[in-house]
Amino acid sequence: MKKFFIVMLLTVATLLNPVQVFAADAWAVAAEALGVLAAYQSTLRQMLKLGNNVNAQMAIRKQDMEHNGVDANKRDVEVVDSVMTRLVRDGQYELRVNSLPFVWSVNDSEKFNAACYPMNYISVNRGLVRGLHCDENQLAAVLAHEMTHGIEQHSAKSYAQAVAQQLGAMVLAANIDDNSRTSHIDWGKLPAMVDYSIAKNIGVPAEYAADEGGFYIMTSAGFNPGGGAAAMNRLDYYVRYETTDVLEFDIHDVSGDETFSDHPETDRREAKLLEMMTNYGGGHVTVRKADRAYRVFIDGREIFFSVNIGDDPSSAAVNAYYFAGGLSKAFHDHDTIDGWNFRRVGNQTDFLTDDFAYREVRELSALYNLGDKIQTLVELAYKYESPRTRQRIHEADAAREERWAKVRVDADTAKAKAATQLRVNADIYNDHGQGELALVEIERAMRAANQDDLAECLAIRGRAKAICGDYDGALADVDTAVAQDPKNLYNFLNRADVRHMRGEVDLALEDINRALAVDEKNPIAYRLQGDIFDEQGNVDAATESYRKCYVLSKKNPHIVPLTYLEKIDPKAADKLHKAEAERAAKNSADKSTDDA
Repeated sequence: MKKFFIVMLLTVATLLNPVQVFAADAWAVAAEALGVLAAYQSTLRQMLKLGNNVNAQMAIRKQDMEHNGVDANKRDVEVVDSVMTRLVRDGQYELRVNSLPFVWSVNDSEKFNAACYPMNYISVNRGLVRGLHCDENQLAAVLAHEMTHGIEQHSAKSYAQAVAQQLGAMVLAANIDDNSRTSHIDWGKLPAMVDYSIAKNIGVPAEYAADEGGFYIMTSAGFNPGGGAAAMNRLDYYVRYETTDVLEFDIHDVSGDETFSDHPETDRREAKLLEMMTNYGGGHVTVRKADRAYRVFIDGREIFFSVNIGDDPSSAAVNAYYFAGGLSKAFHDHDTIDGWNFRRVGNQTDFLTDDFAYREVRELSALYNLGDKIQTLVELAYKYESPRTRQRIHEADAAREERWAKVRVDADTAKAKAATQLRVNADIYNDHGQGELALVEIERAMRAANQDDLAECLAIRGRAKAICGDYDGALADVDTAVAQDPKNLYNFLNRADVRHMRGEVDLALEDINRALAVDEKNPIAYRLQGDIFDEQGNVDAATESYRKCYVLSKKNPHIVPLTYLEKIDPKAADKLHKAEAERAAKNSADKSTDDA
Protein backbone atom coordinates (compact mmCIF):
# COMPACT_ATOMS: atom_id res chain seq x y z
CA MET A 1 0.00 0.00 0.00
CA LYS A 2 1.27 3.46 -0.84
CA LYS A 3 1.90 5.33 2.41
CA PHE A 4 -0.07 8.48 1.70
CA PHE A 5 -0.55 9.45 5.34
CA ILE A 6 2.79 10.64 6.61
CA VAL A 7 2.15 11.96 10.07
CA MET A 8 1.61 10.25 13.40
CA LEU A 9 -1.67 8.37 13.32
CA LEU A 10 -3.80 7.46 16.25
CA THR A 11 -4.72 3.99 15.18
CA VAL A 12 -2.29 2.72 12.54
CA ALA A 13 1.23 1.50 13.14
CA THR A 14 3.01 0.13 10.07
CA LEU A 15 5.44 -2.78 10.27
CA LEU A 16 8.63 -1.00 11.33
CA ASN A 17 12.28 -1.80 11.63
CA PRO A 18 13.70 -1.62 15.17
CA VAL A 19 14.42 2.01 16.01
CA GLN A 20 15.26 3.85 19.19
CA VAL A 21 12.45 5.85 20.74
CA PHE A 22 12.95 9.50 21.68
CA ALA A 23 10.53 11.93 23.27
CA ALA A 24 9.77 14.79 20.87
CA ASP A 25 10.80 17.53 23.27
CA ALA A 26 14.04 15.72 24.12
CA TRP A 27 15.08 14.98 20.60
CA ALA A 28 17.12 18.15 20.16
CA VAL A 29 19.47 16.82 22.84
CA ALA A 30 19.78 13.54 20.99
CA ALA A 31 20.26 15.39 17.70
CA GLU A 32 23.15 17.32 19.18
CA ALA A 33 24.75 14.08 20.35
CA LEU A 34 24.29 12.60 16.88
CA GLY A 35 25.83 15.65 15.24
CA VAL A 36 22.67 16.57 13.32
CA LEU A 37 21.33 19.36 15.51
CA ALA A 38 21.67 21.98 12.76
CA ALA A 39 19.71 19.83 10.32
CA TYR A 40 17.04 19.18 12.94
CA GLN A 41 16.66 22.85 13.84
CA SER A 42 16.66 24.00 10.22
CA THR A 43 13.99 21.53 9.18
CA LEU A 44 11.92 22.16 12.28
CA ARG A 45 11.79 25.86 11.39
CA GLN A 46 10.60 24.99 7.90
CA MET A 47 8.00 22.53 9.19
CA LEU A 48 6.65 25.06 11.68
CA LYS A 49 6.47 27.60 8.86
CA LEU A 50 4.59 25.08 6.76
CA GLY A 51 2.27 24.45 9.70
CA ASN A 52 1.28 28.11 9.59
CA ASN A 53 0.61 28.16 5.84
CA VAL A 54 -3.07 28.40 4.92
CA ASN A 55 -2.47 27.49 1.28
CA ALA A 56 -0.72 24.30 2.37
CA GLN A 57 -3.61 23.45 4.69
CA MET A 58 -6.16 23.89 1.91
CA ALA A 59 -3.97 21.96 -0.53
CA ILE A 60 -3.53 18.91 1.70
CA ARG A 61 -7.27 18.71 2.29
CA LYS A 62 -7.80 18.79 -1.47
CA GLN A 63 -5.13 16.12 -2.02
CA ASP A 64 -6.69 13.90 0.64
CA MET A 65 -10.10 14.07 -0.99
CA GLU A 66 -8.69 13.50 -4.48
CA HIS A 67 -6.51 10.59 -3.40
CA ASN A 68 -8.87 8.77 -1.02
CA GLY A 69 -12.21 10.01 -2.27
CA VAL A 70 -15.03 11.62 -0.31
CA ASP A 71 -17.11 9.52 2.09
CA ALA A 72 -20.55 9.47 0.49
CA ASN A 73 -22.32 8.34 3.66
CA LYS A 74 -24.11 11.36 5.08
CA ARG A 75 -24.24 9.92 8.60
CA ASP A 76 -20.45 9.47 8.76
CA VAL A 77 -19.82 13.07 7.80
CA GLU A 78 -22.51 14.47 10.07
CA VAL A 79 -21.25 12.70 13.19
CA VAL A 80 -17.63 13.74 12.58
CA ASP A 81 -18.69 17.33 11.87
CA SER A 82 -20.78 17.38 15.04
CA VAL A 83 -18.01 15.97 17.24
CA MET A 84 -15.25 18.16 15.79
CA THR A 85 -17.41 21.28 16.03
CA ARG A 86 -18.02 20.62 19.73
CA LEU A 87 -14.35 19.88 20.41
CA VAL A 88 -13.14 23.00 18.61
CA ARG A 89 -15.83 25.24 20.07
CA ASP A 90 -16.09 23.95 23.65
CA GLY A 91 -12.83 22.11 24.36
CA GLN A 92 -10.30 23.69 26.70
CA TYR A 93 -7.17 24.48 24.68
CA GLU A 94 -5.36 27.36 23.01
CA LEU A 95 -3.49 27.55 19.73
CA ARG A 96 0.07 28.78 19.55
CA VAL A 97 0.53 31.96 17.55
CA ASN A 98 2.06 29.99 14.64
CA SER A 99 -0.69 27.36 14.50
CA LEU A 100 -3.74 27.41 12.25
CA PRO A 101 -7.33 26.70 13.33
CA PHE A 102 -8.41 23.10 12.77
CA VAL A 103 -10.03 21.88 9.58
CA TRP A 104 -11.14 18.32 8.88
CA SER A 105 -12.70 16.01 6.30
CA VAL A 106 -13.98 12.43 6.12
CA ASN A 107 -12.42 10.50 3.25
CA ASP A 108 -13.50 7.21 1.70
CA SER A 109 -10.60 5.04 2.88
CA GLU A 110 -11.67 1.85 4.63
CA LYS A 111 -8.62 1.85 6.92
CA PHE A 112 -9.24 2.24 10.66
CA ASN A 113 -7.31 5.47 10.71
CA ALA A 114 -7.11 9.20 11.44
CA ALA A 115 -4.27 11.69 11.12
CA CYS A 116 -3.35 15.27 11.98
CA TYR A 117 -1.03 17.04 9.55
CA PRO A 118 1.45 19.75 10.60
CA MET A 119 -0.93 22.48 9.42
CA ASN A 120 -3.78 21.23 11.68
CA TYR A 121 -5.71 19.41 9.00
CA ILE A 122 -7.34 16.31 10.49
CA SER A 123 -8.05 13.56 7.99
CA VAL A 124 -10.64 11.02 9.16
CA ASN A 125 -11.09 7.72 7.34
CA ARG A 126 -14.52 6.26 6.74
CA GLY A 127 -13.13 3.03 8.17
CA LEU A 128 -12.48 4.68 11.53
CA VAL A 129 -15.99 6.13 11.77
CA ARG A 130 -17.58 2.79 10.91
CA GLY A 131 -15.13 0.85 13.07
CA LEU A 132 -16.22 2.92 16.07
CA HIS A 133 -19.88 2.50 15.07
CA CYS A 134 -20.32 6.28 14.79
CA ASP A 135 -20.00 6.44 18.59
CA GLU A 136 -19.63 10.12 19.45
CA ASN A 137 -17.69 9.64 22.69
CA GLN A 138 -15.16 7.31 21.10
CA LEU A 139 -14.79 9.56 18.06
CA ALA A 140 -14.32 12.52 20.40
CA ALA A 141 -11.47 10.69 22.11
CA VAL A 142 -9.76 9.88 18.79
CA LEU A 143 -10.24 13.33 17.31
CA ALA A 144 -9.21 15.17 20.49
CA HIS A 145 -6.10 12.98 20.51
CA GLU A 146 -5.35 14.13 16.95
CA MET A 147 -6.03 17.74 17.93
CA THR A 148 -3.42 17.39 20.68
CA HIS A 149 -0.86 16.26 18.10
CA GLY A 150 -1.59 19.49 16.25
CA ILE A 151 -1.67 21.73 19.31
CA GLU A 152 1.66 20.37 20.56
CA GLN A 153 3.14 20.43 17.02
CA HIS A 154 4.21 16.79 17.30
CA SER A 155 4.18 16.27 13.54
CA ALA A 156 6.62 19.09 12.84
CA LYS A 157 9.02 17.71 15.44
CA SER A 158 8.67 14.20 14.08
CA TYR A 159 9.56 15.20 10.52
CA ALA A 160 12.39 17.41 11.65
CA GLN A 161 13.83 14.39 13.43
CA ALA A 162 13.36 12.16 10.41
CA VAL A 163 15.03 14.61 8.07
CA ALA A 164 17.92 15.15 10.44
CA GLN A 165 18.53 11.42 10.68
CA GLN A 166 18.07 10.57 7.03
CA LEU A 167 18.80 13.51 4.79
CA GLY A 168 20.22 16.46 6.64
CA ALA A 169 18.39 19.75 6.12
CA MET A 170 15.64 19.34 3.52
CA VAL A 171 14.48 22.71 2.25
CA LEU A 172 10.72 22.52 2.09
CA ALA A 173 10.41 26.25 1.59
CA ALA A 174 11.31 25.85 -2.06
CA ASN A 175 8.11 23.90 -2.52
CA ILE A 176 5.85 26.50 -0.96
CA ASP A 177 4.70 29.51 -2.94
CA ASP A 178 3.50 31.99 -0.32
CA ASN A 179 1.84 34.14 -2.96
CA SER A 180 -0.03 31.32 -4.62
CA ARG A 181 -3.31 29.77 -3.60
CA THR A 182 -1.74 26.33 -4.12
CA SER A 183 0.98 24.54 -2.21
CA HIS A 184 3.21 22.53 -4.56
CA ILE A 185 4.22 19.91 -1.99
CA ASP A 186 3.19 16.42 -3.04
CA TRP A 187 2.59 14.78 0.32
CA GLY A 188 2.35 11.40 -1.34
CA LYS A 189 6.05 11.60 -2.25
CA LEU A 190 7.41 12.68 1.10
CA PRO A 191 7.78 9.16 2.54
CA ALA A 192 10.19 8.44 -0.32
CA MET A 193 12.28 11.38 0.86
CA VAL A 194 12.07 10.58 4.54
CA ASP A 195 12.11 7.01 5.82
CA TYR A 196 8.61 6.47 7.17
CA SER A 197 9.74 4.28 10.05
CA ILE A 198 12.20 6.90 11.25
CA ALA A 199 9.59 9.63 10.90
CA LYS A 200 7.39 7.75 13.36
CA ASN A 201 9.97 6.61 15.91
CA ILE A 202 9.25 9.30 18.48
CA GLY A 203 5.66 8.22 18.64
CA VAL A 204 5.36 6.33 21.92
CA PRO A 205 5.87 9.28 24.30
CA ALA A 206 3.91 11.56 21.96
CA GLU A 207 1.03 9.08 21.81
CA TYR A 208 0.72 8.96 25.59
CA ALA A 209 0.86 12.77 25.66
CA ALA A 210 -1.82 12.97 22.98
CA ASP A 211 -4.01 10.50 24.88
CA GLU A 212 -3.77 12.68 27.98
CA GLY A 213 -4.28 15.95 26.15
CA GLY A 214 -7.18 14.50 24.20
CA PHE A 215 -8.82 13.22 27.39
CA TYR A 216 -9.04 16.71 28.87
CA ILE A 217 -10.11 18.35 25.60
CA MET A 218 -12.99 15.90 25.15
CA THR A 219 -14.12 16.02 28.79
CA SER A 220 -14.05 19.82 28.83
CA ALA A 221 -16.19 19.75 25.67
CA GLY A 222 -18.85 17.71 27.49
CA PHE A 223 -18.12 14.19 26.28
CA ASN A 224 -18.09 11.13 28.54
CA PRO A 225 -14.71 10.65 30.31
CA GLY A 226 -14.95 6.91 29.54
CA GLY A 227 -14.79 7.52 25.78
CA GLY A 228 -11.01 7.21 25.53
CA ALA A 229 -10.84 3.83 27.26
CA ALA A 230 -13.80 2.62 25.21
CA ALA A 231 -12.07 3.64 21.97
CA MET A 232 -8.91 1.79 23.00
CA ASN A 233 -10.92 -1.31 23.86
CA ARG A 234 -12.59 -1.19 20.45
CA LEU A 235 -9.21 -0.68 18.75
CA ASP A 236 -7.72 -3.61 20.62
CA TYR A 237 -10.49 -5.90 19.39
CA TYR A 238 -10.03 -4.62 15.83
CA VAL A 239 -6.28 -5.22 15.94
CA ARG A 240 -6.62 -8.74 17.32
CA TYR A 241 -9.64 -10.10 15.47
CA GLU A 242 -10.84 -7.95 12.58
CA THR A 243 -8.06 -6.51 10.43
CA THR A 244 -6.71 -8.82 7.75
CA ASP A 245 -3.98 -6.43 6.60
CA VAL A 246 -0.72 -7.57 8.19
CA LEU A 247 0.87 -4.23 7.36
CA GLU A 248 -1.86 -2.17 9.02
CA PHE A 249 -0.68 -2.75 12.57
CA ASP A 250 2.56 -3.82 14.22
CA ILE A 251 1.87 -6.65 16.66
CA HIS A 252 4.74 -6.82 19.14
CA ASP A 253 6.83 -9.99 19.26
CA VAL A 254 7.29 -9.51 22.99
CA SER A 255 4.45 -8.30 25.19
CA GLY A 256 5.23 -4.94 26.72
CA ASP A 257 7.93 -4.10 24.16
CA GLU A 258 7.04 -0.71 22.72
CA THR A 259 10.31 -0.10 20.86
CA PHE A 260 9.03 -1.30 17.48
CA SER A 261 5.91 0.79 17.15
CA ASP A 262 4.91 4.40 17.30
CA HIS A 263 1.73 3.47 19.15
CA PRO A 264 1.90 1.91 22.61
CA GLU A 265 0.02 -1.30 23.18
CA THR A 266 -3.70 -0.65 23.25
CA ASP A 267 -4.25 -2.40 26.59
CA ARG A 268 -1.71 -0.12 28.26
CA ARG A 269 -3.30 2.95 26.73
CA GLU A 270 -6.72 1.69 27.81
CA ALA A 271 -5.46 1.27 31.37
CA LYS A 272 -3.91 4.75 31.44
CA LEU A 273 -7.11 6.33 30.12
CA LEU A 274 -9.12 4.49 32.75
CA GLU A 275 -6.75 5.81 35.41
CA MET A 276 -7.29 9.34 34.11
CA MET A 277 -11.05 8.83 34.27
CA THR A 278 -10.79 7.63 37.87
CA ASN A 279 -8.55 10.50 38.91
CA TYR A 280 -10.83 12.99 37.15
CA GLY A 281 -13.60 12.04 39.61
CA GLY A 282 -11.39 12.22 42.67
CA GLY A 283 -10.64 8.51 42.72
CA HIS A 284 -14.19 7.51 43.68
CA VAL A 285 -15.05 5.47 40.57
CA THR A 286 -13.08 2.46 39.32
CA VAL A 287 -13.59 -0.30 36.76
CA ARG A 288 -12.24 -3.83 37.03
CA LYS A 289 -12.32 -6.57 34.44
CA ALA A 290 -13.36 -10.04 35.59
CA ASP A 291 -13.06 -12.63 32.84
CA ARG A 292 -15.21 -11.15 30.05
CA ALA A 293 -17.29 -8.96 32.36
CA TYR A 294 -16.61 -5.50 33.75
CA ARG A 295 -17.47 -4.30 37.26
CA VAL A 296 -17.89 -0.66 38.29
CA PHE A 297 -17.21 0.40 41.87
CA ILE A 298 -17.80 3.54 43.95
CA ASP A 299 -15.15 3.65 46.68
CA GLY A 300 -14.66 -0.10 46.45
CA ARG A 301 -18.38 -1.00 46.56
CA GLU A 302 -19.74 -2.61 43.40
CA ILE A 303 -22.51 -0.67 41.71
CA PHE A 304 -22.71 -2.08 38.17
CA PHE A 305 -21.88 -5.39 36.49
CA SER A 306 -21.56 -5.33 32.69
CA VAL A 307 -21.52 -8.24 30.26
CA ASN A 308 -21.63 -8.37 26.48
CA ILE A 309 -25.04 -7.80 24.94
CA GLY A 310 -25.87 -9.31 21.57
CA ASP A 311 -23.14 -9.68 18.95
CA ASP A 312 -21.12 -6.61 19.95
CA PRO A 313 -17.88 -7.87 21.55
CA SER A 314 -17.15 -4.43 23.03
CA SER A 315 -20.53 -3.76 24.62
CA ALA A 316 -19.52 -4.91 28.12
CA ALA A 317 -16.51 -2.59 28.24
CA VAL A 318 -18.32 0.32 26.58
CA ASN A 319 -21.29 0.17 28.96
CA ALA A 320 -19.01 -0.11 32.00
CA TYR A 321 -16.75 2.73 30.87
CA TYR A 322 -19.64 5.06 30.04
CA PHE A 323 -21.46 4.20 33.28
CA ALA A 324 -18.26 4.88 35.24
CA GLY A 325 -17.43 7.93 33.12
CA GLY A 326 -20.75 9.58 33.88
CA LEU A 327 -20.28 9.00 37.60
CA SER A 328 -16.72 10.27 37.47
CA LYS A 329 -17.78 13.45 35.69
CA ALA A 330 -20.46 14.07 38.31
CA PHE A 331 -17.96 13.65 41.14
CA HIS A 332 -15.65 16.03 39.33
CA ASP A 333 -18.26 18.67 38.56
CA HIS A 334 -20.11 18.76 41.88
CA ASP A 335 -18.45 19.64 45.18
CA THR A 336 -21.46 18.42 47.15
CA ILE A 337 -24.16 15.82 46.66
CA ASP A 338 -26.70 18.60 46.02
CA GLY A 339 -25.41 18.91 42.47
CA TRP A 340 -26.49 15.33 41.71
CA ASN A 341 -30.16 16.31 42.08
CA PHE A 342 -31.42 12.92 43.24
CA ARG A 343 -35.22 12.78 42.84
CA ARG A 344 -38.09 10.34 42.58
CA VAL A 345 -39.56 9.89 39.10
CA GLY A 346 -42.39 7.38 39.13
CA ASN A 347 -41.22 4.35 41.08
CA GLN A 348 -37.49 4.98 40.53
CA THR A 349 -34.77 7.39 41.66
CA ASP A 350 -33.39 9.60 38.91
CA PHE A 351 -30.41 11.95 39.16
CA LEU A 352 -28.17 14.48 37.38
CA THR A 353 -29.29 16.26 34.19
CA ASP A 354 -29.77 15.65 30.48
CA ASP A 355 -26.14 16.54 29.76
CA PHE A 356 -24.70 14.34 27.01
CA ALA A 357 -21.97 12.86 29.24
CA TYR A 358 -24.57 11.57 31.72
CA ARG A 359 -26.76 9.86 29.15
CA GLU A 360 -25.51 6.29 29.53
CA VAL A 361 -25.26 6.23 33.31
CA ARG A 362 -28.84 7.48 33.64
CA GLU A 363 -30.18 5.11 30.98
CA LEU A 364 -28.45 2.07 32.46
CA SER A 365 -29.49 3.09 35.96
CA ALA A 366 -33.12 3.27 34.83
CA LEU A 367 -32.85 -0.04 32.97
CA TYR A 368 -31.54 -1.91 36.01
CA ASN A 369 -33.26 0.24 38.68
CA LEU A 370 -29.98 1.32 40.28
CA GLY A 371 -30.95 4.84 41.33
CA ASP A 372 -31.44 4.09 45.04
CA LYS A 373 -28.17 2.18 45.27
CA ILE A 374 -26.27 4.92 43.44
CA GLN A 375 -27.71 7.55 45.78
CA THR A 376 -26.67 5.56 48.85
CA LEU A 377 -23.09 5.07 47.63
CA VAL A 378 -22.73 8.67 46.47
CA GLU A 379 -23.96 9.92 49.86
CA LEU A 380 -21.35 7.75 51.57
CA ALA A 381 -18.66 8.95 49.16
CA TYR A 382 -19.23 12.60 50.02
CA LYS A 383 -19.68 11.87 53.70
CA TYR A 384 -16.29 10.24 54.03
CA GLU A 385 -14.46 12.15 51.32
CA SER A 386 -11.18 13.69 52.44
CA PRO A 387 -10.96 17.49 51.97
CA ARG A 388 -7.73 16.78 50.10
CA THR A 389 -9.76 15.01 47.37
CA ARG A 390 -11.65 18.19 46.44
CA GLN A 391 -8.44 20.17 46.70
CA ARG A 392 -6.67 17.87 44.23
CA ILE A 393 -9.53 18.15 41.73
CA HIS A 394 -9.52 21.94 41.94
CA GLU A 395 -5.73 22.17 41.77
CA ALA A 396 -5.63 19.98 38.67
CA ASP A 397 -8.34 22.11 37.00
CA ALA A 398 -6.50 25.30 37.93
CA ALA A 399 -3.21 23.97 36.60
CA ARG A 400 -4.74 23.18 33.22
CA GLU A 401 -6.46 26.55 33.10
CA GLU A 402 -3.20 28.31 34.00
CA ARG A 403 -1.30 26.40 31.35
CA TRP A 404 -3.70 27.35 28.56
CA ALA A 405 -3.87 30.94 29.81
CA LYS A 406 -0.10 31.16 29.40
CA VAL A 407 -0.27 29.81 25.85
CA ARG A 408 -2.89 32.45 25.05
CA VAL A 409 -0.87 35.26 26.63
CA ASP A 410 2.23 34.15 24.70
CA ALA A 411 0.21 34.24 21.47
CA ASP A 412 -1.38 37.60 22.25
CA THR A 413 1.97 39.21 23.08
CA ALA A 414 3.94 37.66 20.22
CA LYS A 415 6.17 39.82 18.05
CA ALA A 416 4.66 42.05 15.37
CA LYS A 417 5.68 39.67 12.57
CA ALA A 418 3.60 36.87 14.11
CA ALA A 419 0.64 39.21 14.63
CA THR A 420 0.86 40.32 11.01
CA GLN A 421 0.85 36.69 9.87
CA LEU A 422 -2.44 36.13 11.69
CA ARG A 423 -3.95 38.94 9.62
CA VAL A 424 -2.47 37.52 6.42
CA ASN A 425 -3.81 34.06 7.27
CA ALA A 426 -7.32 35.46 7.72
CA ASP A 427 -7.08 37.20 4.35
CA ILE A 428 -6.01 33.98 2.64
CA TYR A 429 -8.86 32.07 4.27
CA ASN A 430 -11.18 34.66 2.72
CA ASP A 431 -9.53 34.03 -0.66
CA HIS A 432 -10.43 30.35 -0.27
CA GLY A 433 -14.01 31.23 0.67
CA GLN A 434 -13.50 30.02 4.26
CA GLY A 435 -15.20 32.89 6.07
CA GLU A 436 -15.64 31.11 9.40
CA LEU A 437 -11.94 30.22 9.58
CA ALA A 438 -11.08 33.77 8.58
CA LEU A 439 -13.16 35.08 11.47
CA VAL A 440 -11.31 32.81 13.91
CA GLU A 441 -7.94 34.00 12.66
CA ILE A 442 -8.81 37.69 12.42
CA GLU A 443 -10.11 37.76 15.98
CA ARG A 444 -6.74 36.37 17.09
CA ALA A 445 -5.05 39.05 14.98
CA MET A 446 -7.12 41.85 16.50
CA ARG A 447 -6.41 40.55 20.00
CA ALA A 448 -2.66 40.64 19.41
CA ALA A 449 -0.93 43.40 21.36
CA ASN A 450 1.53 44.05 18.52
CA GLN A 451 -0.96 44.14 15.66
CA ASP A 452 0.16 46.94 13.32
CA ASP A 453 -2.94 47.48 11.16
CA LEU A 454 -6.26 47.29 12.93
CA ALA A 455 -8.03 49.10 10.08
CA GLU A 456 -7.08 46.37 7.62
CA CYS A 457 -8.11 43.80 10.22
CA LEU A 458 -11.58 45.36 10.20
CA ALA A 459 -11.69 45.22 6.41
CA ILE A 460 -10.71 41.54 6.41
CA ARG A 461 -13.24 40.79 9.13
CA GLY A 462 -15.91 42.56 7.11
CA ARG A 463 -15.17 40.44 4.06
CA ALA A 464 -15.29 37.29 6.21
CA LYS A 465 -18.67 38.32 7.60
CA ALA A 466 -19.99 38.79 4.08
CA ILE A 467 -18.77 35.33 3.07
CA CYS A 468 -20.70 33.99 6.08
CA GLY A 469 -23.82 35.90 5.04
CA ASP A 470 -23.71 38.79 7.54
CA TYR A 471 -23.86 41.52 4.92
CA ASP A 472 -24.87 44.38 7.23
CA GLY A 473 -22.15 43.59 9.76
CA ALA A 474 -19.70 43.27 6.89
CA LEU A 475 -20.51 46.71 5.49
CA ALA A 476 -20.14 48.33 8.92
CA ASP A 477 -16.64 46.87 9.29
CA VAL A 478 -15.37 47.77 5.82
CA ASP A 479 -16.80 51.30 6.02
CA THR A 480 -14.96 51.81 9.31
CA ALA A 481 -11.75 50.41 7.81
CA VAL A 482 -11.87 52.83 4.86
CA ALA A 483 -12.64 55.75 7.15
CA GLN A 484 -9.71 54.90 9.43
CA ASP A 485 -7.19 54.37 6.64
CA PRO A 486 -8.17 55.59 3.15
CA LYS A 487 -4.57 55.25 1.97
CA ASN A 488 -4.63 51.45 2.21
CA LEU A 489 -5.87 50.18 -1.15
CA TYR A 490 -6.74 46.78 0.37
CA ASN A 491 -9.38 48.42 2.51
CA PHE A 492 -11.07 49.59 -0.69
CA LEU A 493 -10.65 46.16 -2.30
CA ASN A 494 -12.18 44.40 0.69
CA ARG A 495 -15.09 46.81 0.62
CA ALA A 496 -15.41 46.26 -3.12
CA ASP A 497 -15.69 42.54 -2.52
CA VAL A 498 -18.28 43.07 0.22
CA ARG A 499 -20.33 45.35 -2.02
CA HIS A 500 -20.01 42.83 -4.82
CA MET A 501 -21.43 40.12 -2.55
CA ARG A 502 -24.21 42.50 -1.51
CA GLY A 503 -25.11 42.97 -5.18
CA GLU A 504 -23.97 46.61 -5.22
CA VAL A 505 -21.91 46.18 -8.37
CA ASP A 506 -21.54 49.85 -9.36
CA LEU A 507 -20.33 50.76 -5.87
CA ALA A 508 -17.91 47.82 -5.98
CA LEU A 509 -16.42 49.10 -9.26
CA GLU A 510 -16.08 52.56 -7.70
CA ASP A 511 -14.06 51.10 -4.84
CA ILE A 512 -11.85 49.20 -7.28
CA ASN A 513 -11.15 52.44 -9.14
CA ARG A 514 -10.30 54.15 -5.83
CA ALA A 515 -7.89 51.31 -5.06
CA LEU A 516 -6.26 51.70 -8.49
CA ALA A 517 -5.92 55.41 -7.83
CA VAL A 518 -3.73 54.45 -4.86
CA ASP A 519 -1.76 51.87 -6.89
CA GLU A 520 -2.52 51.35 -10.57
CA LYS A 521 -0.22 48.31 -10.71
CA ASN A 522 -2.09 46.12 -8.23
CA PRO A 523 -3.06 42.81 -9.92
CA ILE A 524 -5.76 41.94 -7.38
CA ALA A 525 -7.74 45.06 -8.26
CA TYR A 526 -7.77 44.07 -11.91
CA ARG A 527 -8.75 40.51 -11.01
CA LEU A 528 -11.81 41.73 -9.07
CA GLN A 529 -12.64 44.11 -11.88
CA GLY A 530 -12.40 41.31 -14.43
CA ASP A 531 -14.69 39.09 -12.33
CA ILE A 532 -17.39 41.76 -12.25
CA PHE A 533 -17.12 42.49 -15.98
CA ASP A 534 -17.32 38.76 -16.70
CA GLU A 535 -20.48 38.42 -14.60
CA GLN A 536 -21.98 41.34 -16.52
CA GLY A 537 -21.23 39.57 -19.81
CA ASN A 538 -18.75 42.25 -20.89
CA VAL A 539 -16.17 39.83 -22.29
CA ASP A 540 -13.92 42.44 -23.90
CA ALA A 541 -13.64 44.53 -20.72
CA ALA A 542 -13.11 41.39 -18.63
CA THR A 543 -10.37 40.17 -21.00
CA GLU A 544 -8.54 43.48 -20.73
CA SER A 545 -8.75 43.50 -16.91
CA TYR A 546 -7.55 39.91 -16.70
CA ARG A 547 -4.73 40.68 -19.13
CA LYS A 548 -3.46 43.47 -16.88
CA CYS A 549 -3.80 41.19 -13.86
CA TYR A 550 -1.81 38.45 -15.63
CA VAL A 551 1.02 40.76 -16.67
CA LEU A 552 1.28 42.47 -13.28
CA SER A 553 1.34 39.10 -11.48
CA LYS A 554 4.40 38.14 -13.54
CA LYS A 555 2.29 35.84 -15.71
CA ASN A 556 0.99 33.63 -12.92
CA PRO A 557 -1.27 31.25 -14.88
CA HIS A 558 -3.43 30.47 -11.83
CA ILE A 559 -4.53 34.03 -11.21
CA VAL A 560 -7.05 34.35 -14.06
CA PRO A 561 -9.87 32.01 -15.18
CA LEU A 562 -8.69 29.34 -17.60
CA THR A 563 -11.17 30.35 -20.30
CA TYR A 564 -9.61 33.81 -20.39
CA LEU A 565 -6.07 32.48 -20.07
CA GLU A 566 -6.69 30.59 -23.31
CA LYS A 567 -7.12 33.96 -25.01
CA ILE A 568 -4.38 35.81 -23.15
CA ASP A 569 -1.66 33.13 -23.21
CA PRO A 570 -2.67 29.95 -25.10
CA LYS A 571 0.64 28.18 -24.37
CA ALA A 572 0.29 28.68 -20.61
CA ALA A 573 -3.31 27.46 -20.78
CA ASP A 574 -2.25 24.36 -22.68
CA LYS A 575 0.34 23.55 -19.99
CA LEU A 576 -2.32 23.83 -17.30
CA HIS A 577 -4.62 21.49 -19.21
CA LYS A 578 -1.88 18.90 -19.56
CA ALA A 579 -0.84 19.22 -15.90
CA GLU A 580 -4.45 18.73 -14.78
CA ALA A 581 -4.84 15.64 -16.97
CA GLU A 582 -1.60 14.14 -15.63
CA ARG A 583 -2.63 14.83 -12.04
CA ALA A 584 -6.03 13.21 -12.55
CA ALA A 585 -4.42 10.15 -14.12
CA LYS A 586 -1.90 9.91 -11.25
CA ASN A 587 -4.62 10.12 -8.60
CA SER A 588 -6.61 7.43 -10.38
CA ALA A 589 -3.55 5.16 -10.59
CA ASP A 590 -2.66 5.74 -6.94
CA LYS A 591 -6.22 4.99 -5.84
CA SER A 592 -6.22 1.78 -7.85
CA THR A 593 -2.93 0.74 -6.24
CA ASP A 594 -4.26 1.42 -2.74
CA ASP A 595 -7.50 -0.45 -3.42
CA ALA A 596 -5.51 -3.43 -4.67
